[in-house]
Amino acid sequence: MSSLEKPPHHGGIPVTSTVKWRFPAVHPEGQKFTAIAFGITLLATIISKVFFWPFLAVTVWVAAFFRDPVRTTPVGDDLIVSPADGLVTMIERVAIPRELVPELGEGARVRVSVFMSVFDVHINRSPIAGTIRQVVYISGKFLNADLDKASEENERQHFVVEGHDGRRVGFTQIAGLVARRIVAFAKTGDIVAAGQRVGLIRFGSRVDVFLPDGCAPQVALGQRAIAGETILGRYGADAAVGVAQ
Repeated sequence: MSSLEKPPHHGGIPVTSTVKWRFPAVHPEGQKFTAIAFGITLLATIISKVFFWPFLAVTVWVAAFFRDPVRTTPVGDDLIVSPADGLVTMIERVAIPRELVPELGEGARVRVSVFMSVFDVHINRSPIAGTIRQVVYISGKFLNADLDKASEENERQHFVVEGHDGRRVGFTQIAGLVARRIVAFAKTGDIVAAGQRVGLIRFGSRVDVFLPDGCAPQVALGQRAIAGETILGRYGADAAVGVAQ
């Protein structure tokens, strides 16, 4: 782990008080796509130099799509952090998906949906520290991920993470209109830290988080969430209220 991710401490206080900005790395999953795009750029340039700049712009966009920035995750057993970057588009109480019932039980939970556009970081992270109890992939359609029915009809992948205190959080990667591939980095039985990378979705999608009972949402509709950093839910707290301005 780099010093930027985990600065040295002295008596509980970080030795460094500032962090310098740096270009995010390209995740290994995206390096091959970036190389392919660059290769096409070179071939197109051989045909005509007029193609160089447009194809180079596409190559830069592909690299940017798979960017993997360092994130600083708040620590606390009462916190649930966002697993995705994007716009909070839905906060509502819904029935637990049937695929998650074996691990979460029947009933309803507050679902917070984070929509990722093609301009957002698409690396997904664990909302809590603990053990992954379930990973279930389901094939399906590729409807607009912003639609409510996408959670039941689209290609998706469910995760359930059990915290050290026994409380479980479920979240779902949902493929979107452009997305054609959901990738998992973690598997059942893996022990993960809060904010640890667990997967990605290629090219536009959504992540649903099912908050346990007693955990109130700490984001508002229309708010931007940052994976591994934004506190999505907190136990024993009141629900957050936002004002669009």
